[in-house]
Amino acid sequence: MPGYTHAEGLTSADVQHLRSVWAPLAESVRALIDASIRSQVDADEVAAVRAQIDDATARLRANQLDGPFGVQFTPDGDRMPWGNPAIGIRNPIAPPLVMVKDADGGVHTDFRLGAAYEGPPGHVHGGMVAMVLDHVLGEVAASDSDRPRFTGTLTIRYLRATPLGDLHAEGRITRTDGIKAYASGHVSDADGITAEAEGVFILPKWARG
Repeated sequence: MPGYTHAEGLTSADVQHLRSVWAPLAESVRALIDASIRSQVDADEVAAVRAQIDDATARLRANQLDGPFGVQFTPDGDRMPWGNPAIGIRNPIAPPLVMVKDADGGVHTDFRLGAAYEGPPGHVHGGMVAMVLDHVLGEVAASDSDRPRFTGTLTIRYLRATPLGDLHAEGRITRTDGIKAYASGHVSDADGITAEAEGVFILPKWARG
């Protein structure tokens, strides 16, 4: 499938070095996004900062990919979905989610969503909650296979508004049926579950070897 590429010649040590270079840049831009939303500086200062940002952008564009980052694999088996909006370490709009596999086969992640993800005042945009759940359930649906499964359907029940701040999400497979995996999960805050989801994830035709 286009976008899945092999990064020949890269070792695990090389990948760790690249992480140390690019993850801090994304974190700095993430902080810039938050600051640009909440800043109260005057117009002259905004103009000065904008000029600095435009200069930095031009420097980064001096050598770049023609299209999106895709998902790159190394000979050692490292997977680099670094442009992904949920987990991408090079993507400043990603929280990013750090997925942890549980002993029982489920997955979970603890993360924080701030001003960049606000929908209703003080609360997470419902579409962002949906993206988190889509990724968490998709991650667990692919965890029993080295082949990807893509979202077929995703049903979300919003129990209450999800507040900005520290959050938790988890998911697990409920059953499999041939090319399909069925998964469920939820997002929660310190007071309990805010949204639940069920999804069907399907192995695409090109991966059915």
